[in-house]
Amino acid sequence: MERVALVREAVKRLLDSGQVEGVLALRTVGPGSAPHLFHPGDSLDDLTLWPKYPLPKILDMLLAADPSVRLGMVARGCEERGLIEMAKRNQVDMNRIRLVYLACTAEERDECCCSWPYPSQIDVGDKVEGTADALVAEHERLSLAERTEFWKRQFARCIKCYGCRTVCPQCFCETCVLEDNLWVEAGVLAPPFPSYHLIRAYHTIGKCVGCMECENACPADIPLTVLYTLLRRDAEEMFGYVPGRSLEDLPPLAVETLWQTGH
Repeated sequence: MERVALVREAVKRLLDSGQVEGVLALRTVGPGSAPHLFHPGDSLDDLTLWPKYPLPKILDMLLAADPSVRLGMVARGCEERGLIEMAKRNQVDMNRIRLVYLACTAEERDECCCSWPYPSQIDVGDKVEGTADALVAEHERLSLAERTEFWKRQFARCIKCYGCRTVCPQCFCETCVLEDNLWVEAGVLAPPFPSYHLIRAYHTIGKCVGCMECENACPADIPLTVLYTLLRRDAEEMFGYVPGRSLEDLPPLAVETLWQTGH
């Protein structure tokens, strides 16, 4: 049976179980896909799996709109990990969520250069091992001066559309410092090097799960995943922390706060 048919069956079982009021998944729209909340009794014939679309942030909005609702979601590995990091920061309540766990194919893994293309458990699909991003390895061979010049060239193309921030499930500050003239002056393109992107990079440390949505959303094709992959590696080497690995792992900054306050 095709993978999409297996997902449709899993979604139907979840809807029929009465555990949730709806399941968030992708629906075919023209040549692409779009998020859709399937309800019990709905036809699932147009439920699809690709092109990938960021669902965790939409799930967060749906849950916030009705504090009593329980929802399901078809979740790839990066999306499950994203929800875990959101839950640690009180953005979503995992007790109100049921997931249909979907493993990515080798082709989907390669499309995202994903090093972890499967969730913690697999309902549909087969586990394939991750792959390394060749651009990350290439970047690591550069000297410090060459890296600086590389990012100067990349960031010079930025049109400050805020697409990377808006699409990111881990960007949820009520007041965004990237809209504060003290740090990022309004009406200036490209943003002065390197304030905009380094501020956002700093805010993703310990949260970024490598979903690649920021890079996919960037109209200037800036390879943001390279920067965040290197920062994610630094966090693991320095603190032993892997974003999204477990609900029980405290984020590095939370551990520092607890140590300072004695709680």
